[in-house]
Amino acid sequence: MLASLAVPALAQDMAMATPVCPRDAEPIPAGLAAWGNKTPLAAAKDEASVGQASLIPGTAVDLALADTPAVHYVVRPSHPGGSVSHGGMAGLVIATAGTYRVAIGSGAWVDLIKDKASLESNGHGHGPNCSGIRKMVDFALQPGSYIVQIAGNGEARIPVLVAKLP
Repeated sequence: MLASLAVPALAQDMAMATPVCPRDAEPIPAGLAAWGNKTPLAAAKDEASVGQASLIPGTAVDLALADTPAVHYVVRPSHPGGSVSHGGMAGLVIATAGTYRVAIGSGAWVDLIKDKASLESNGHGHGPNCSGIRKMVDFALQPGSYIVQIAGNGEARIPVLVAKLP
């Protein structure tokens, strides 16, 4: 008898936790407009293969990740995730100095690596409601080559977009 009473309450809790996105949902900012047009990309599992997985500022990707135990990060992530999580890396070349935003579609951990050192972010937040952008992390970058590390993702895929802020 108690089990039958619990099911409607559980369904109600789940319905309240799932946001309903109206047609007039908050728009995606112009700098992140490419979020809706993702191309597939396989993440690198080690430093040697980072050159085969490149992110281009302003271009969104659907990044296929590996099981965490198969990934050999350049720098150990602050939150590496467990054996059932997913992660990977991708190269990033910055041509123009500025603040760049890494937008992802989950709560995974994001590290930006330069010269085998993790960079400090200078801002973070959430994406617009109903956009699919869950987390945004900002970094002040100079021209050069970087590695984006994703760790502790619950799914084997994650949308990623790196964009220069105005």
